[in-house]
Amino acid sequence: MTNPAALSPDEARALFRDGLRTPTAGWCAGWTQANLLAVPRDHAYDFLLFAQRNPKPCPVLDVTEPGEVSCALFCGDLRTDLPAYVVYEDGEPVAEVTDASGVWRDDLVAFLIGCSFTFESALLAAGVPVRHVEQGRNVPMYRTNRPCRPAGAIGGPLVVSMRPVPAHQVADAVRVTARYPAVHGAPVHVGGPAALGIADLGAPDFGDAVEVRPGEVPVFWACGVTPQAAVMASKPPFAIGHAPGHMAITDARDADFLVP
Repeated sequence: MTNPAALSPDEARALFRDGLRTPTAGWCAGWTQANLLAVPRDHAYDFLLFAQRNPKPCPVLDVTEPGEVSCALFCGDLRTDLPAYVVYEDGEPVAEVTDASGVWRDDLVAFLIGCSFTFESALLAAGVPVRHVEQGRNVPMYRTNRPCRPAGAIGGPLVVSMRPVPAHQVADAVRVTARYPAVHGAPVHVGGPAALGIADLGAPDFGDAVEVRPGEVPVFWACGVTPQAAVMASKPPFAIGHAPGHMAITDARDADFLVP
């Protein structure tokens, strides 16, 4: 396959539509990736309010009308053009599929939520390592002991992603990512995972464990899987999300979300 970083969003989405399942970190360099959550119209306002009250983990980039399967930010088909989806019933994950068209409903409202993959090219350009890309793995993600502010019927814990950073480069990682507030921005925690209620970095709730080397500090960013943790905690009757780490590759540029 062509270098995934060199692909356009259209080219990547065509591969996913044909059944390729893969984490998307490092794909389509310069193009913004997004988390997906689709909920029935009856729950869409509660989720929009939940996102407004919790902008760090849930920065909304775009929202569809009920039943729409594309939007200004994503010109493909949200039912087929991601590498993998999780289907929820009453808060329980009941299936993982590479094509959600058979379960997509006409009343679904789809939310695209900012993703920290967007700032990883900037981290690499600043000389900050991105370990899951180095190791060809999915980013590790963890539920925390920090509750999000609830909204209506929706509530749940903050989820974070973790990247090990050499101690002398932590300030650089904070500085670089703070310039991307629409895609989670600066870290929410630096250092000991126990402060977030994380018992074992080697056992993430989502994604893959990565190596933390001597002299490195675990750095945690708010994560767009938080909405799916809220689905599992709040148990709406139906929802569809991306499989964690298997993102929607949008038609926006990473630079669109960079602030001075």
